[in-house]
Amino acid sequence: MSELLRLRDVEKRFGGLHAVKGVTLDVEPGEIVALIGPNGAGKTTLFSCIAGYHRVTAGSILLDGQEIANRPAYEVCRAGVARTFQVVKPFARMSVLQSVMVGSFLHHRDTGTARRAALAVLERLHMSHLAEMEAHSLTLVLKKRLEVARALATEPRLLLLDEVMAGLSPGEVPELLDLMRRINADGVTILFVEHIMAAVMNIAKRVVVLHGGELLADGPPAEVSRDPQVVAAYLGEEYTGA
Repeated sequence: MSELLRLRDVEKRFGGLHAVKGVTLDVEPGEIVALIGPNGAGKTTLFSCIAGYHRVTAGSILLDGQEIANRPAYEVCRAGVARTFQVVKPFARMSVLQSVMVGSFLHHRDTGTARRAALAVLERLHMSHLAEMEAHSLTLVLKKRLEVARALATEPRLLLLDEVMAGLSPGEVPELLDLMRRINADGVTILFVEHIMAAVMNIAKRVVVLHGGELLADGPPAEVSRDPQVVAAYLGEEYTGA
């Protein structure tokens, strides 16, 4: 099976700051891959490089064999990559449906078609009953779902989720995990950043660890959680639940 996403020696510098250092990584179609590491490890910067929000200083990023490094974000999105952000910022004056339509307009220029596509996404995420609500009035967990819905409306093959569970209560995390599984079962490959290790170990098939902008480990959750370098750099103690 050929990889969907292929990174080779990706680097990103901000002046004198070397945020990402020579990262090489493959993500296969259908995988759910977690990207973990301490704050400042370069995770979100790497996401931004993949999604076209940052230009890379060096290296190659291929999607299905096509170079996407340093292409504008809208072109990367049209190619099949969508992302969410750590801090959710719904369009305050829009309804839930209108917010999702913003994403569906990427492929559907006609308003009626875009509306039907957006409604289908809301139905898929069990949010159709919220379609006419003002986006800003949603609870945090529903705003997180809306962020995912807006990304899914662009019809991605690769979905980048940046700390989608941050700020949620322990009782709310399982419904986001269930949502991720359903999205993946529908054929969307997922690469996600998360600090809630119980959630990472519950859903990820592979775990990739960044530290100081460099790739520290890549493998099955149980194996990575026992890696002495990962324990020292990030976990602090061996994760016993893996």
